[in-house]
Amino acid sequence: MTEKSTILLIDDHPTLRNGVKQLISLEPSLKVIGEAGDGKTGIQIAEEQDPDLILLDLNMPGMNGFETLDELRKRELSGRIILFTVSNYSDDLISALKRGADGYLLKDMEPEELIIALKEAASGKMVVSPTLTSVLAESLRENQSQNESDAIALTPRESDILELIAQGLSNKMIARNLDIAESTVKVHVKHLLKKLNLKSRVEAAVWVLQQK
Repeated sequence: MTEKSTILLIDDHPTLRNGVKQLISLEPSLKVIGEAGDGKTGIQIAEEQDPDLILLDLNMPGMNGFETLDELRKRELSGRIILFTVSNYSDDLISALKRGADGYLLKDMEPEELIIALKEAASGKMVVSPTLTSVLAESLRENQSQNESDAIALTPRESDILELIAQGLSNKMIARNLDIAESTVKVHVKHLLKKLNLKSRVEAAVWVLQQK
């Protein structure tokens, strides 16, 4: 039996948490192992459980989603963090990705789409609601001329890794593919993002797709 991907829900609306939890319970490969109504509690549970996925609300009283994301990123967590929000503002999307989110999903998604996105995220892919991909592409286009000249400076290994990031592979999968240590992949990813003036893997993936 395949091991289930574990999910932590951080959202201040109990009704929404229950709805999402019921929806996820219908999918055999996913399992909610914790929930929190605020960022502070969410961070504590994340440190205790280290879930595969953290589904994080953006607009919460007290510590909002961005502040919670910043704090989670300071911790040694292996899970991926997906913003789950009603906000379709491009500034919020770009800010989330620059702060290190692994995805950005809108709460008005169809239930089936949400499950598909969560399964993709759990497999190591980056997920952004389809309605927002054009917004992301437009934002990246503004930096494109700078990035194009920097791409020439990438080493062959960095170029290989960038291509695999664009395919949605996690560091672990990239390491396996290239037969190198996961820690080595992390170093390469850090360097190539810096060279391309990009803040996250999602930006890198979209940038590669734009070049094709």
